[in-house]
Amino acid sequence: MAESGTLPTGFGELEVLAVGTVLLVEALSGLSLNSLTIFCFCKNPELRTPSHLLVLSLALSDSGISLNALMAATSSLLRGRKKGRGEGSLVPRVSHRRWPYGSEGCQVHGFQGFATVLASICSSAAIAWGRYHHYCTRSRLDWNTAVSLVFFVWLSSAFWATLPLLGWGHYDREPLGTCCTLDYSRRDRNFTSFLFTMAFFNFLLPLFITVISYRLMEQKLGKTGRPPVNTVLPARTLLLGWGPYALLYLYAAVADVTSISPKLQMVPALIAKAVPTVNAINYALGSEMVHRGIWQCLSPQKRERDREQ
Repeated sequence: MAESGTLPTGFGELEVLAVGTVLLVEALSGLSLNSLTIFCFCKNPELRTPSHLLVLSLALSDSGISLNALMAATSSLLRGRKKGRGEGSLVPRVSHRRWPYGSEGCQVHGFQGFATVLASICSSAAIAWGRYHHYCTRSRLDWNTAVSLVFFVWLSSAFWATLPLLGWGHYDREPLGTCCTLDYSRRDRNFTSFLFTMAFFNFLLPLFITVISYRLMEQKLGKTGRPPVNTVLPARTLLLGWGPYALLYLYAAVADVTSISPKLQMVPALIAKAVPTVNAINYALGSEMVHRGIWQCLSPQKRERDREQ
């Protein structure tokens, strides 16, 4: 992992700035779209349904991912300042861009990022199951089931994100040195056992639920017409958004990850940070009811006309 106070190995000043700029754009787009979704859910009573509660959970987790990316972006773009000792005085000296909050801050940042990532993945699977239940069974999703699903998603995510703080797994800086995540440079039994167990329950299983739920929807609803929701994009988003990270961690578990250049190791992170934006477009802006609710929140005149009617 990158050392503090120096440019990370394999990166130049402009490259650190470029990665920081990409992270900033991804963070602001994901944060703005998901914050808008959360705001409209809170303001529009029509959206307060059990199925939309699952979408709200996804928007909250994706907002957390974007906040995590925003902190990484500011660490990449802003220079820290150190005080160097001059003769008879303290002279400020500019340091390289790096993680500025120490090891404890790194643990907090890693926990927050990992917990929201797991919540996002599991919320996507919960939405897939909820949509199958809503469209393909005779009974609609009720509040007790939806609340229980959301509670389980966040409790499970917090549980798995806490384990590295307790010694099973470890958080450390990524190769760029401006953000923190699971330390995959330790190719030991501790990391390997945690990785495979966590990946099964928090990536492979949610991906399986998502694929199966939408496939069953296609089989049942495709006979009578076009499915009312996009049945392809959610699974592709999970696979293409988080799959590169999974492949990188799998490679680190079985081979020497230093054989991969630090720049290439940062590619999965940049891809994953775009997932909140894709999710907001697919689940919120892509839903007719949510889209109408957002438009009502942004258009006071339309909202007043609806009240008069």
